[in-house]
Amino acid sequence: MLWIILMITLAILIYFAHKNTYHMQVNNISLTVQPKDGMMDKDLHILHLSDLHMENISISPEHLYEQVKNKPIDLIALTGDYLDRAKNIDKFLTYVDVLKKLNPSYGIYVVFGNHDYILRKHHFSRLKDSLIEKGCHVLQNESRSIQINGQSIEIIGIDNFSNGKSDLNKSFEGVGDGIRIVLTHDPNVVLHMDDYHFDYLLSGHFHGGQIYWPKPYHLIKMGKLARRNIIKGLHFHKKRAFYISEGLGQTGFNIRVKSRPEITFHKLTAKKSA
Repeated sequence: MLWIILMITLAILIYFAHKNTYHMQVNNISLTVQPKDGMMDKDLHILHLSDLHMENISISPEHLYEQVKNKPIDLIALTGDYLDRAKNIDKFLTYVDVLKKLNPSYGIYVVFGNHDYILRKHHFSRLKDSLIEKGCHVLQNESRSIQINGQSIEIIGIDNFSNGKSDLNKSFEGVGDGIRIVLTHDPNVVLHMDDYHFDYLLSGHFHGGQIYWPKPYHLIKMGKLARRNIIKGLHFHKKRAFYISEGLGQTGFNIRVKSRPEITFHKLTAKKSA
């Protein structure tokens, strides 16, 4: 009898844990930055998505679109782990098409995560080429510069840290003195960036623990930040801000405990010169 009760209890827990994957949270983060030339006279609005994991995602493209369609969006940042099976490339591209419908003023910027690199080389090339064909800016240890009302915004894409793809020197090569926004998948790289100035770093990777009960002990192997229980939200390292998204999809099992799929809107405001 006891084992029947335990099995029923487990089934109920799994049911609600799976149900959590449909309950998306929309977070709004406001941050003040200090332009070196003091010329940024409008807020910068960034839509940030991470860890879509096509193999285990409960949020449909249509649901995603309904949540973001009426928000101000200057640019979209995608910070890796979109899929690990080639058969899901086309599925992922349907989400990209939805994001394109939002017409972000300065485009969509993409970096890759450790799961994306599980793809065989020719499948990975297809994923990358498809994103470029759709007008996305794919950044693998490289940067792009945009101008907003005379203010230079430097968007720096650092390739995934956990599987040794990161090259900080290459990523920052030729980067100007504008506001520096870093996109990367694994936030652990921030602990190695003392000699590289940035204003804000966006990342993902940890899924907010995904199963955060009683604590995310299973993340210990995922680096120093996880061992310090720095796995989601806004943080600072040596006075520089970085953000860790809980991600939109799941990995392993399509369940979440004390965690929800996340969409994040970041608003950067210039600090006025004295």
